[in-house]
Amino acid sequence: MWSIIEIVLPVFLIISLGYAIRRTGLVDDHFFQQTNGLVFYVCLPTLLFYKIGTADFSTSFNFKLVLATSAGVASCFLLAYLYAAWRKYPSPAHAAFCQGAFRGNLAYIGLAIVYNAYGDQGLSRAGILLGFLVPVLNLFAILALVLPRQEQRTDYKEILKEIIFNPLILASLAGLLWSFFQLPMPTIMDRTLNIATGMTLPLALLSIGNSFSLKNLKGDMGKAGLAAVIKLLLLPLLTVGFMVMLGVSGLDFAIGLLMAGAPTAVATYIMASKMGADGELAGTIVVLATALSAVSYSVLLYYLQNFCVI
Repeated sequence: MWSIIEIVLPVFLIISLGYAIRRTGLVDDHFFQQTNGLVFYVCLPTLLFYKIGTADFSTSFNFKLVLATSAGVASCFLLAYLYAAWRKYPSPAHAAFCQGAFRGNLAYIGLAIVYNAYGDQGLSRAGILLGFLVPVLNLFAILALVLPRQEQRTDYKEILKEIIFNPLILASLAGLLWSFFQLPMPTIMDRTLNIATGMTLPLALLSIGNSFSLKNLKGDMGKAGLAAVIKLLLLPLLTVGFMVMLGVSGLDFAIGLLMAGAPTAVATYIMASKMGADGELAGTIVVLATALSAVSYSVLLYYLQNFCVI
């Protein structure tokens, strides 16, 4: 259990530090807004390009893992969507519930947990997986927000533009091409990127801590709790099923499970508010899922350490 604590606790201590910094007023909200922009547009794309670009594509890329994790996301989306439709949730709540039940914080928390558990090798493989999952998650996020409110006009061109020019997608694609064609990484470039990427995960976790607020617990707790359970328990179980079915094993199995277990992404709240869904419910789901993921990640790591051969 101590080894599990050593993996999970540092991640959530940094998140707590971000929360404490905001609460004490050491820096203002504007600082964290700028930090979040820095992480999303510069730090994470740099990290993804560097870790994917320097990985051995032939050994780090696993198509079956991509297929299994994508199938898990698609299945979870479908189940959450149909359940909300069966319960006749209002359109805004339907959209927020569905998106919150499958869209995980892979880039900020998922990568950090994988890195703490399996080091650079795990981070490189998780980065490649993330490069393929980001478009999948964006696609289903748009469907979750658009389908429940078909009577409203949607700017599909703007949505397509946001997906195509997503910096995480572009950086992952560049890294995949660099790795696939085995392009050399000049020493100066390698050392520069190695230094620059060191700030990514700490800043990302601090930003998560800043966004964590009990004031966001304004939505329907029943709906939010169910969405968090689906995200933290059902999605990992579905992903395990697909990975077993496709024969994914070893380190790739562990990475797929830990990435599937990431709590609901903060982006779900931003997109829900932007596209007319229930922002309060989305914010409540994010807070509950993030808090509960400290426990769920401990359970997942216990399973990996005691019942899987990595």
